[in-house]
Amino acid sequence: MNPWDKRYKVEDYVYGTTANDFLSSVVDRIPLGRVLCLAEGEGRNAVFLAEKGYSVTAVDFSSVGLQKARRLADERGVCLEICCADLKEYTIHPNQWQGIVSIFAHLPPEVRVPLHRAAVAGLVTGGAFVLEAYTPQQLQYKTGGPPTAELMMNLSDLQTELSGLEWAIAQEKVRFIQEGRLHQGMSAVVQLLGFRHEAHP
Repeated sequence: MNPWDKRYKVEDYVYGTTANDFLSSVVDRIPLGRVLCLAEGEGRNAVFLAEKGYSVTAVDFSSVGLQKARRLADERGVCLEICCADLKEYTIHPNQWQGIVSIFAHLPPEVRVPLHRAAVAGLVTGGAFVLEAYTPQQLQYKTGGPPTAELMMNLSDLQTELSGLEWAIAQEKVRFIQEGRLHQGMSAVVQLLGFRHEAHP
């Protein structure tokens, strides 16, 4: 059993069933249409987007997490497309998505960097990219996130990896997070909302 299956193989939703605060605050700026949720886990953000009228694909490495996502969608009366895949092998096809959402999708740099490049190309013109992640400063707070700085993100690296987007929000901040039992307390995060305004070569 992979570690994420083990984490999610409990009755409760370990990150809660309510959408991420930052996503909630910017959702109205994502054009209606197809949205891809990366490392979506138990489905809270994907279900929220589906409730808003988006056509949502949720990708995650954990089949257990995605089963819970399906259950949450059924309870809320919405449809999700579910894809169980390792993000280092998942193909984001160009010019396909009105929105791509990455909420606490902490991946090794050798996976994250090409994934982010593919995400920029995967957006249609005018499409939105939304990200919240922990910065290395989060290691001081110990209120959630991976145990090593290598898996965390900072603003300057992300802006390089996601070049080709125009930024409406690009900031690092410390904020209070309350998302299930595994994200609780003051937290150091980076938040991005960017748009693809030009066709990608």
